[in-house]
Amino acid sequence: MSKMKTKSGAKKRFKVTATGKVLAAQSGKRHGMIKRTPKQIRQKRGTVALSAPDAKIVKRSYFPYNR
Repeated sequence: MSKMKTKSGAKKRFKVTATGKVLAAQSGKRHGMIKRTPKQIRQKRGTVALSAPDAKIVKRSYFPYNR
C-alpha cells in the first residue's frame, strides 16, 4: 500500500515542532491594516502555537505521520 500524502495546503500554513506543537501565522494580517493600531500590527508578526484542541485537529486531519 502506498504512503498517505500530507495536505499540500497544510504544508504551507503549519509547522509541527519536535515537541509536537503546531505553529501557524498570526491571524488578522491579510487586509485592513489601516484600521489596526501600530501596536496590533507589531504584535501580530511571526508565528504562534495553536491551542491543544486546534493542534489535534490539524495533526489528525492534515499530517498523517505526525501524531
